[in-house]
Parts: sequence; structure tokens; C-alpha cells
Amino acid sequence: KLFVVGMAFELPPLSYSYEALEPYIDAQTMNIHHTKHHQTYVGNINKAVEANDILKGKSIEELCAAASALPPECATVVRNSGGGHWNHTFFWQCMAAPGSTNGPSAELKAKIDASFGSIDEMKNKFNAAAAGRFGSGWAWLGQQEDGTLVITSTANQDNPLMAGIAEPCVPLLGLDVWEHAYYLKYQNRRPEYIANFWNVVNWDYVNGNLK
Repeated sequence: KLFVVGMAFELPPLSYSYEALEPYIDAQTMNIHHTKHHQTYVGNINKAVEANDILKGKSIEELCAAASALPPECATVVRNSGGGHWNHTFFWQCMAAPGSTNGPSAELKAKIDASFGSIDEMKNKFNAAAAGRFGSGWAWLGQQEDGTLVITSTANQDNPLMAGIAEPCVPLLGLDVWEHAYYLKYQNRRPEYIANFWNVVNWDYVNGNLK
């Protein structure tokens, strides 16, 4: 779903309340993160599209995929704000109320076992990628063209859709490790936030992303 109204991108509604992810992600953080931070990315990418004909008529996925080939003045805003819009739209769907989803499907579990050895080992590698991302960025579980799974991380609002910028894969799961995603509750305890993220993963959505 592209969340485009006319020629403009739009802040997507959440499928759950801001309180739904408590106690692992607090309602105040969710409210600010969604209505302020994500809304800012939406506003800025819309301004860029309006001002640059080369960006008009493209979905947010198409803009991300073209980021490395765009003129520098367009590439920066697409990476920062276009990436921010896509990443957050994806991130919200990666989460659900604790205990409300059924865990990895048999197909996903088999892929995880084949690629990492076990679900616990996949989580360990994902947690390490998220904790080890210096400054702001994202951690991703993705699927490569040959079907194998990979864990990667990106800086700022870059994502695996951005050919030539990030390691290419189809994202299955993503985690925001910008401080605005966790600081009110966890302060500098990023590893605790990362560990608690697994309590709110929407495995039904992750399963559906598998090709």
C-alpha cells in the first residue's frame, strides 16, 4: 500500500493503538514517533516531489530503488525523507500487540534454520547488527534473490531497496534504532530495547513478506 492521495504521499494509519505495544514500547514514544517524526518525512518527500519533475509519478518503492541514480540534490532527500517514509511504513507493520501473532511459519522457520542454524541464532545476529549500528539507522532481516535469508543494517534512513547504497534484499523485518524510537523509555540502553522488540514482532506480517 503506497498511501498516496492524488500526487502526495500520506501518513499511514496504524492498525493498533499507541498503547498496544506496552510495556515494551511506550505509548508516548509511539505517538511522537508516528505523528511527528514520520509525518515530517512524509511532508519533506512531498515537497521534494512537488519541486522536482524527475520524482513525479513514482511510488515510494520506485523512488527508493532509484536513489543512487538520481542527481545529488534529489538523491539526498529521497534517501533521507523517502527512505524515512518507506522504512517507518514498513516498521509499523512489523509490530503488533504482545502475544497477538503466531510466531514464524513453518516455511519461514525452515529458511531461518537453513540460513542461520536456528531462530535463536538469527535473533542473536539481528540483535548484534542493531546494537552495532553506529549512530542512527536500521537493522533488517531480508531475503536474497536465491531465497536465502540475510541480516544487514543501514545508516540513517537508507534501506535494502536502495540498489548501490545498501546490501540488496527483500526486507522481511526491520527495526528502527534511531534514538527517537526508544530514548524516552530506554535512554542509552539500546540493547534492552532491541531485546524487547521480539515481544512485539508481528510474525504474521513477516511470514507474509517471504517470497
